Amino acid sequence: MEAGHDRILTTHVGSLPRRETLSDLLVAQAHGRPVDSDALHDAVAEALAFVVARQVEIGIDIGNNGEIPRTDFISYITDRIGGFGRGDGPRRQLPMDAKAFPVWFELLGKSGRRRISPYGLPQATGPLVYEDSSGIDGECRGFRNALSNAKNGFTDIFMTAVSPGFAATAMVNLYYDRFEDYVFALARALKHEYERIVEHGFILQIDSPDLGMERAGFYQESSLSEFIEAMEMHVAALNEAIADIPPERIRLHACWGNRDGPHYHDVPCPDVLPAMYRARVGALVLPFANPRHSHEIEAFRRLPLPDDMVLCAGVIETTNNYVEHPRVVAERLVRAARCVGDRSRIVAATDCGFGTFAGDTFTAEDVVWAKLESLVEGARLASAELWT
Repeated sequence: MEAGHDRILTTHVGSLPRRETLSDLLVAQAHGRPVDSDALHDAVAEALAFVVARQVEIGIDIGNNGEIPRTDFISYITDRIGGFGRGDGPRRQLPMDAKAFPVWFELLGKSGRRRISPYGLPQATGPLVYEDSSGIDGECRGFRNALSNAKNGFTDIFMTAVSPGFAATAMVNLYYDRFEDYVFALARALKHEYERIVEHGFILQIDSPDLGMERAGFYQESSLSEFIEAMEMHVAALNEAIADIPPERIRLHACWGNRDGPHYHDVPCPDVLPAMYRARVGALVLPFANPRHSHEIEAFRRLPLPDDMVLCAGVIETTNNYVEHPRVVAERLVRAARCVGDRSRIVAATDCGFGTFAGDTFTAEDVVWAKLESLVEGARLASAELWT
């Protein structure tokens, strides 16, 4: 994620469409139904080879494994960290939008999409201990194998991992006396995961939607100042976990939830940018294509991006089936470059992932690839304007 390129590079946020067969297997596994391990292995390998080759073909500069082997971007860590169980503790509150717009929420439930509920995830029932790195090592090796079979390479490659703060808000704590203790325990456990990703040669992307979406979720009964203080604690825990990794090999993704919803109660991006700036990372990955937050790119004029950070600006929406015109993408990128004040520190990105939960996506697979093609073409157009 180093600055200084002579054009705008392209990336995305992480999850890409999983093949139908793979989604069926992952959803079945998540619900505790028996799954043929060989069939799952073959489905993962096939889907992984496809998404890597497709990214390269489209021209994505900084690609990843599409999070293909994971059921979701949160609970996968419970297979690697001891101390989680089902438990009988209280569930998280519904987000404020679900309460304020019950008709929308009812329609969401009737959509027929195979949701893996974010409210039924494992819970912390004992001390958290990172047991072994075989899970992440296997995931990294699978990605490397797919890369070796691709005809061309990427400019760089990344692997995602959930943040301590979001893991703590998504998975109920039934063990630690204080919530802060739980967050820092997750940070100490995830430190091993983060370092293994970088040791395998990947950029580490930390997925931390808590920095945005949990204002209207976990922290909905807190004041804004209390929420900001909590996010500063989340970032402090993250910094402890990544202390031994070069910042230029880390990027931090924050968002307001990857759902087609009102987002009426979202906290404004400028309110949380100062907390994000405290993160010891080389890049921020933020959504500015969606209609609730697109105007907030202007915040970088008033709150300048730190000199040692790159901005991966979301210019493609991930919850609808509109294919953005390349010139719209270019306009968004040119605006981002002018707000930041340095064209070389802008990377073109999507707002979020396209399949954060297996079998649960708002955007059709063929549309996803068309959107990424538009991203690449839009970055080319913006580069031509910015470097003339």
